[in-house]
Amino acid sequence: MSTTALSVVQGSYTMAMRAESWLDGQLIADGIPIADGTESRDRSLAVPEQISLTIPRRAAGIDWDPGTDPAHPLAAYGQQLRIDYGVDVGGQFEWINRGWFLITESSSDGDTVSVSAQGLLTLIDEAKLISPFQPSSTDTLGTIIRGLVEPAITVQIDGTLTDRSVPLGLTWDTDRLGAVTEVLDAWGAEASVTADGYLYVAPVTDVGAPVQVITDDRDTGTVVRWQGSTSRDGAFNVVVAQGEDGVGNVLQGVAYDDAGTSPFRYSGPFSPFPVPYTYQSSLLTTVDQCRTAAAAQLKLLRRQAFRKLNVTMVPHPGLVTGDFVSITGAGLTETLAVIESMSLPYSPGEMNLTVRVV
Repeated sequence: MSTTALSVVQGSYTMAMRAESWLDGQLIADGIPIADGTESRDRSLAVPEQISLTIPRRAAGIDWDPGTDPAHPLAAYGQQLRIDYGVDVGGQFEWINRGWFLITESSSDGDTVSVSAQGLLTLIDEAKLISPFQPSSTDTLGTIIRGLVEPAITVQIDGTLTDRSVPLGLTWDTDRLGAVTEVLDAWGAEASVTADGYLYVAPVTDVGAPVQVITDDRDTGTVVRWQGSTSRDGAFNVVVAQGEDGVGNVLQGVAYDDAGTSPFRYSGPFSPFPVPYTYQSSLLTTVDQCRTAAAAQLKLLRRQAFRKLNVTMVPHPGLVTGDFVSITGAGLTETLAVIESMSLPYSPGEMNLTVRVV
């Protein structure tokens, strides 16, 4: 987003939506009229992105009822939607790409068409393996992910990740997306689909520069408040990652929650004993690999159990899950937090975020 658009979305503004439909790499419709809709993202889900759209059945002389035509722009036979959110900047719209979504269901009722769509990882989640997937002697963690995901989604791997070979004899039987997750866990990495439709693989991280300052100010519609519940369920202060070397020796790496502000910190009031989460993988063949995997798993576990805030605010189309923000409100001052889930309306309304205090 431009600096001007960023300043505009801090208060009331005029918004618009537009969508394109693509099938088999070809644009088959643009200017799809969106009357209403919602985009939801949740990093805890296998497929984090979901959208629901309401579209006029007829608009500008075009019939948007998918009917029984498998090639219709709103049918659910491989059609993908590219969604843009428009912000009025000085009398013209700046368009922010919200990403690509696979249509999973569409139906008409009266004068409207309802469309449901999900993130592109749906393609991987649906595509169960029909024969065992066995890496070859030349495969690496990166080539395994590419072999499981491409050509459905093109994979981009962050240059800070060090690729490595994998032991022979590994086999995945049915769950394609589960296999991808297992490789990512052993690598100490995570993957997300970018707005351009690529699967971006990068190290698991819990720090980053804030892309937005969010201040509790009810006069402008921003409300920051703590979630109203706490739980020990899913809370651990130690992660133990176990693997095996080439001669069968069991290897182990341990990561402790030693963050001074963590309510679950090791040797803190949460428990006088270790509360361990144990993770095992045949992809871990050295102690260093085990330690890296344990540290990454600890960061992933924090996303589920750490302190969270609910934020209600004017819609900000530049934010996505995983973005770091600076929070002032609910007793906090310029505190780093990360967006774990969100709901963005596609018509005038309130945006809701769940952010985790880092």
